[in-house]
Amino acid sequence: MPKADINKAGWEQSEFPILCETCLGNNPFIRMTKQEFGRSCGTCARPFTVFRWNPGSGARYKATVICQTCAKVKNVCQTCLLDLEYGLPTQVRDTALGRQTEAPTSDVNREYYAQNMENNMANGTKSMMQLGGKTSSAGKEMLKELARTNPYYKRNRPHICSFFVKGECKRGDECPYRHEKPVENELSHQTIKDRYHGDNDPVAHMILTNYAVAQGLKPPEDESIMSLFLSSLPASTTEADIRTHVVNSLPHVLSSQVKSIVHVAKSRCAFINFKDRVSAERAAEAWAKGLDLDDHRVSVRWGRSKNGGVSKASASSPNPPMTTTSA
Repeated sequence: MPKADINKAGWEQSEFPILCETCLGNNPFIRMTKQEFGRSCGTCARPFTVFRWNPGSGARYKATVICQTCAKVKNVCQTCLLDLEYGLPTQVRDTALGRQTEAPTSDVNREYYAQNMENNMANGTKSMMQLGGKTSSAGKEMLKELARTNPYYKRNRPHICSFFVKGECKRGDECPYRHEKPVENELSHQTIKDRYHGDNDPVAHMILTNYAVAQGLKPPEDESIMSLFLSSLPASTTEADIRTHVVNSLPHVLSSQVKSIVHVAKSRCAFINFKDRVSAERAAEAWAKGLDLDDHRVSVRWGRSKNGGVSKASASSPNPPMTTTSA
């Protein structure tokens, strides 16, 4: 390699982007523009080949925002960053499968990590999503129920006209942007890195929360309840087994946030006590379909308040358990 190109050794060149059906659009005669090293990747900051196209009539022009190496590592679309198999945010997929992201977020390590992953995949190694270990059947069922199988072309609509919001747009019907009032909520504040790494993604949080509520795990109104109750445990299960499965199945909850685990072997049940309410809610979302322990499905419910009052979320379940905090 010539000395003048030594700094481009880690830059990416590609012939066609990795896209989902929605971002590609319904136009069978799509045309794309290709610009080598057109911008830096939104996650690893390495220059890559940028593709730009119009998905169809009435849609806005779309472009790739991350490089193909980062897309292959997480098995996501280069434009919307949603999982290619299920059409869901990476945080939803990783929470259901109990997988911890390995991609570093610091500026020092992310480019080095991307280069190593590119070399590994060039040598025949599969992506990190294909190399994962055994996944729980409960997580797979959860993803099948949440999967978006049909394309959602409404996502390709033009952005809202900023001049219309200010009352200054004079284009009228000829304006290529939408003339609507923007809705301000947490879904309107998203970043590429949060969506890619599955960290504090508001869309994923909304999907997981709604699914947990549909499965009967609505968070109790009493904010002091920070415990989950596991029932129908296998007879051979020990407290160490429960702790191992709990930690491994919660990729977005630190192990230090688990305050204590109380195992009642005689009743084949256990209390999982967390240090804060947010961690308990994340666990309830991850276990909405149940928790797999040694190929055995364990049911999960919220605990009861210490004063003996049954919360509205737990009152519908028979014999709701009392929250226990002592080891």
